Order: sequence, then C-alpha cells, then structure tokens
Amino acid sequence: MSYEIEPSGFEVPSLPGGVSVGADEEDAQEHLGRDLLVSAKQAVSRRGIFHLALSGGGTPMPFYRRLMIDPLFREMPWTRTHVWIVDERRAPFDSDQNNFKHINELIVEHSDLPASNAHPIPVDRESAAADYEKELREVLAFGGSPGDPDRGRLDFVLLGMGPDGHTASLFPHTPALNEEVRWVVDNDGPSVVPPPRVTMTYPLLNAARAVAFYVLGGSKAEMIHRVATGTEGFETLPCKGIRPNSGELGWYLDRASCGA
Repeated sequence: MSYEIEPSGFEVPSLPGGVSVGADEEDAQEHLGRDLLVSAKQAVSRRGIFHLALSGGGTPMPFYRRLMIDPLFREMPWTRTHVWIVDERRAPFDSDQNNFKHINELIVEHSDLPASNAHPIPVDRESAAADYEKELREVLAFGGSPGDPDRGRLDFVLLGMGPDGHTASLFPHTPALNEEVRWVVDNDGPSVVPPPRVTMTYPLLNAARAVAFYVLGGSKAEMIHRVATGTEGFETLPCKGIRPNSGELGWYLDRASCGA
C-alpha cells in the first residue's frame, strides 16, 4: 500500500500502520481504490487469484459503486477475484440489513465476477459460522504453489469503524474478541447492535496481506482521536485488535474524520 497525505496544514492522527488523508470522501475513495487495484494485480500476478473481504454499512457503499463506474478502476481483475463478507447480521438475504444483499447488487451483479466466486455468509443456517470457516479454509488453500506459506490468507480486507470502536462485528466486551483459533464465530451480547452477528475474527483478519480501515466524517473524529492517543485496549476498542501479523495496515480517512 502507498499512503498519501492531502491536503497539508493539519496534524495527521498517529494511528498504527499507514495513514492516508483525503481532502474529502471522493479523494479518500481514490486513494483506497488505487491501493486496492495494486493489491489485486499483485495477487493475480503472483498466485493467479485475489481474495477480497468486504464490510457492509453505509460508508463503503458509495466506494463500491465507484469501483463499478470509474475508469480509474476498470482494470480490477474481477474474473480472478473471490469476494468474501467480513461479517453479517442474522437477517434474511433479501433484508436491507443483510450486507451481502447490497454488495451483491453493487458489485457482483455489475462486474464479471464469476457467481461461484461470491461467498455470502449462510446466515439462514444455525451452523453458519462453522460452514463459512470451512468454505474459507477450502477455497483459500488454492492458488500459488503447493507448500507456499502465503496460501490460506486473505489478500485484502476492508474494514470500517463504528462510533463505539467496533470493527467487523467485533463489539466491545463480547466473546468473539478472545477467540484465538476459529476464523469465523457467532457474536452477541449487550453491546451488539441487534440482530446477532456472524463475524470473521482476529486470527483470520490479522493474517491478511493487507487490511484497510475506511473511516469518514466528523462523527468519527472523536473515536479516531481515542484510537490514536488513548491507552484503552482491544476489549474496549476492538479496532485496536487489528494488527496484521505479516501484512500491511492502512487507514483511509478524510479531513473531517481527523477533526479538521
């Protein structure tokens, strides 16, 4: 990933990893999109496949739409891409609360991504977490050379950050934060915004080759400041538990989210 600071003249938050600050939402989208495209091309060149994990919510949807229509990103290798879902609500596939519903409408239906390369979390099953983890382990095992230590990893994970510091469906003081082995788990509790969730965990997210936080708007400025300057741990601010083991971590922000 490359990181750009635009415009100058204010203090960039001291966050873990690289920090890219766009002048506005469109600028931040461009920085993120360019780095996503580079990561995708590198993965396809090296292993023939690109594994992309996407988050839901309102913030990334305009970015997903732009990926489909902006000529800057027309070289995205969708035919060689697998799209995974970072987390999902226990909501029907046709519900507006279902993340895959929106990602499917914006990306899958408007790209040449093979239908079999789109991987919704099967939230209609009681065993959704275990089934999705099994699917991840099986599909990620392909690509590259046999014995390649880089196999079994996501290439690029796009995360958001909630006003309480949660990311994915890893909410403060919930059981999923302490998972050390499983890649996907159910998560619920007093701090989880209903309905219950199925989410990727730190072991899978932190094994990725690249993890990008995409955070916009003045409503996130206070939390960005807490993450950058506070001493709270991941139990209170789960986004602080994202520390890639051997990959890159980047933050893609706009001026407003920096309090500027």
